Formats: sequence, C-alpha cells, structure tokens
Amino acid sequence: MGTAQPSADRVRVLWLVKGLGPGGAEQLLLLAAGVVDRDRFDYRLAYVRPDKTHLVPEFEAKGLVPQRLGLNASGPALRAAWVADLRRAMADADIVHAHSPVLASAARLVARSLPRAQRPIVVTTEHNEWTSHRTPTRLLNGITSPLDAHHWAVSDQVRSTVWNSRREGYEVLIHGIDPATVSPAPGTRERLRAELGIAADEVLSLTVANLRANKDYPNLLRAARAALDLEPRLRFAAVGQGPLVDEVADLHRSLNLGDRFLLLGFRRDVHDLMAAADIFTLASAHEGLPVAVMEAFAAGLPIVATDVGGLPQQVTAGVEGLLVTPGDSKALADALVSVARADAMRQRMGAAALARVADYDIRRAVTEQEKVYAALAAPSRRG
Repeated sequence: MGTAQPSADRVRVLWLVKGLGPGGAEQLLLLAAGVVDRDRFDYRLAYVRPDKTHLVPEFEAKGLVPQRLGLNASGPALRAAWVADLRRAMADADIVHAHSPVLASAARLVARSLPRAQRPIVVTTEHNEWTSHRTPTRLLNGITSPLDAHHWAVSDQVRSTVWNSRREGYEVLIHGIDPATVSPAPGTRERLRAELGIAADEVLSLTVANLRANKDYPNLLRAARAALDLEPRLRFAAVGQGPLVDEVADLHRSLNLGDRFLLLGFRRDVHDLMAAADIFTLASAHEGLPVAVMEAFAAGLPIVATDVGGLPQQVTAGVEGLLVTPGDSKALADALVSVARADAMRQRMGAAALARVADYDIRRAVTEQEKVYAALAAPSRRG
C-alpha cells in the first residue's frame, strides 16, 4: 500500500460502535479495517460497552487500536464519563461515523457542543430496522437524524423502516466481506465434522446468530425439533452468545434436542464451521443484512431463512435458497427437510450462492464510503 502520509495530511475518521462483540456491525467494521485506504485516511475506533470486547485483538492486529469510552468509570458515572470521552475524541476528528442509533444520537448532539473550528462532520449507518429499536431510541434517533451530513442503510428494507419524513436522505449501501479471507484450509470439513461428531452421510444445518430476541431462537429450536422428527439425517449447530443464553438452553433441554442440535457458543472459526456445514439457516424475526449470510454465500451454502430485513433482496427463493414467513416454525422445518433430502438441490443452490460472492466484496462499500468522507471533509479543510 505504500507509506501513509503524515496524520495532518490525512482525513481523520472516527468510527463509533456500541461494543466490540461478535455482532454484524462490528464484523463489518473489522472487515472494512482490513481494506481501508490508510494513505488518505487516519482511522480511529471507539466503543462503550465494557462487556463487549471479543474483537479487540482482531482490530489491534489490523493496526486499529480501539478506545473504550468511559474506561475509568463505572456505575452511574459511566454515562457522563463516556460522553466526556466522546467529546474529546470527536474534537480530534474530521469525520465521525456512528454505527449505533444511541451513539449516533449522542454524537450529533455532542458535535453541536464543540466550537465550530473543532466540530466534526457526522455520518451514520443504520444496520437494523427502526422498528426493532426501543421507543426512546427510535425517537431520539429520528429527531436528531437531520443533523447528519450523510446517512447510509444496509438494505432497502432497513431504509423502508426509517420515518417517511426522514427517509429521502438515506442511501442504501450493501456492505460485504473479504472473499480472500473465507477460504478454509484443505481437510477443514472433515476435521470439523469429526470434532462435532457429524457423520459423513448427515446433513448439517449451521446458524451463526447471537442469542438475542431478534434472532428468534425459539422459532429455530422448534423448527429443528419438527425437522428432526421428519428427517433423522439432519443435524444442527449454532454459533452465538448473548443475553438469552439461559432461555435458549432451557428450551433446548425441554425439546430434548440433545446432541442433534449443538449450541457452540462464541467461536472464532466460523469460516471453518461453514466449510463443515451443508445448509445455512436463520430464523430471525428482524434483520438488517446479516454478514453471516454473505459468508455463507462465499462458502457455497444454500440458505434457509425467514423472509425479513434485507434477505429477500439478496436470497432469491428457489435459486440460492428458500425463504419462509418469520415465526412459522412448521414452514421453516418443512423447508429444512426439503433441502436436506435433495442433494442435487443443495448443490445447485450452493453453486448459485457462490456465484454471488463478487456482489459482496467489502472493498466496494469502503471505496464508496471513503468518497463521501473525502468530499465532506474537503470544504471544512479549505475553510
């Protein structure tokens, strides 16, 4: 890439995200960090949640050391401390790009508290449907959103949930993955299936989704129970952690799923697990555009998912996979069984998914964002 220009000659960009757990927005930022133009831009990253640090080592390995806002505070003092830290970080930035509605709202207001000469330009990305946010978050985000200089949404569906009075200014930008990083080593499939206890003739359905309400694990587990009763060759595995871990484990036990449905928790080897799988499944009630679906495309996996968020725009029913109504566990089970029983269908859908990988190269999204950063920063620098 060459030697980066001195910091004073580069546009200073501060990324803001709520936490650095293994969520979709965080994964997109991690992927972007590997391909950004450091010759022209000086990137920084800040986050708030002390319990979400899973990806900190990965960002550091890419040369981006995250700053936790409110590091030396706890309890009731934490909010005031992170807002104060945010104000200091923003005063040293040209562009602030927020990836959380709460942080976006805070950044918009904090920017107005800074002297005009120190005031950065605020841009935001909406990763989830507005209807999925709590009412106070949705109201604050909606009221303050006109203070942005630019807005992105990760899918047409996410944009469609923005208030009518605000929607016109939102640009849909499909993010992506780095295809070069998702190819597993030879023998990975056999090694992982042996580790998980999956026989060669079994059909493994993999889910990668945090244990949160919008991912609707009850729907997934009930569908798995019904599917296993119909097709004993099916096996299930799910990667994810989150606040509903106990509830999911209790339902798993009550449905007597045992080792037919493996709850794997947080894993760093998701790409290897996809190589071991035969189907990728999501049972979500709400979505933006899941990174895991793009990774499943790159792994050549057919998709069985609910018809939510950006999925209908990316997964053509009957081509790359099957889509069903959210919350309908019987329909999800029937779709899983039909794909599990049809080897030729799985191969055809997997090949169609793999052919779509070029549509999801993270470099295209980063290039578009950096064009906007540069254009927005130029007038303030001339001034």
